[in-house]
Amino acid sequence: MNLQTKIPLRSPGRNPIDYESKLVLLGSCFSENIGEKFNYYKFPTSINPFGILFHPLAIENLVSRSLKQSYYSETELQFHNEQWSCLDAHSKLNRATKEDLLKVLNSQLDETYNNLHNASHIVITLGTGWVYRHLDSNQVVANCHKLPQKQFKKELLSIDEIVASLESLVSLVKELNPKVTFLFTVSPVRHIKDGFVENTQSKAHLIAGIHKFLKQYSASSNEMACYFPSYEIMMDELRDYRFYNSDMLHPNALAVDYIWERFFEVWISKDGQQTMKLVDEIQKGLAHKPFNPKSTAHQKFLVNLQNKIEQLQNKYAHISF
Repeated sequence: MNLQTKIPLRSPGRNPIDYESKLVLLGSCFSENIGEKFNYYKFPTSINPFGILFHPLAIENLVSRSLKQSYYSETELQFHNEQWSCLDAHSKLNRATKEDLLKVLNSQLDETYNNLHNASHIVITLGTGWVYRHLDSNQVVANCHKLPQKQFKKELLSIDEIVASLESLVSLVKELNPKVTFLFTVSPVRHIKDGFVENTQSKAHLIAGIHKFLKQYSASSNEMACYFPSYEIMMDELRDYRFYNSDMLHPNALAVDYIWERFFEVWISKDGQQTMKLVDEIQKGLAHKPFNPKSTAHQKFLVNLQNKIEQLQNKYAHISF
């Protein structure tokens, strides 16, 4: 008996991910979940330089400022709860002094520019279509940093606004890096703080917006841009609360592992998959805790492990353990 419906996945056909690829992952916390997998397997990977970004306008703004090298100034910072923050970035970048915050913000812009310039694949995970507009600046923000609610207005992005944002984002990157492949997905994390119905509406706008953009893009360009159904896999193949964390909102480790396996089935090249097996073997070997570290058997094990590491590094110089 088949007790599970499977989402059919399409291979990208060209430009699969391998160990020569350079990856940039931007977006919601699910980008970080998958990014950690790429890091574990030693793919060259950059993950959310401005922290978690939930909606397309925040990601577009980061990309735009990075590529235009539009550096931050003191007037764009906020001071609240004894910390300096930037409404364009996640709270993990907050600092005790404005000088430190400006330094980290602008260094991350430079790093993002370099990563986008050299990327072979850019993976964008959209989490919500709900945004907050800062009333004083009339700008949509990435993060409210627990500032008083009266300073913001909540809005739902329309499908056309999402399409326009993706068009702008892709166009900006393509001017700098015309050969890059874009991969879009929607986060399976439910944003229940927006409301149950509102979360569904938000996800619907994101999915419709991505597919409308991809349809228009494929009709006007021969370049690669694809969709991976993370959200659909979670909602259908993993239709059970045993695949969620205790908050009943975030996919648990088992769910992330499952979606990752479905991803690499179609997106990682065959050679890449073989190298992943070797990397996994080395990672497990490094994590091994021997009963007798000084035994002859363990010393042979360490020599063999070091030989595997050196063979892999001779082939891929960027890999380090």
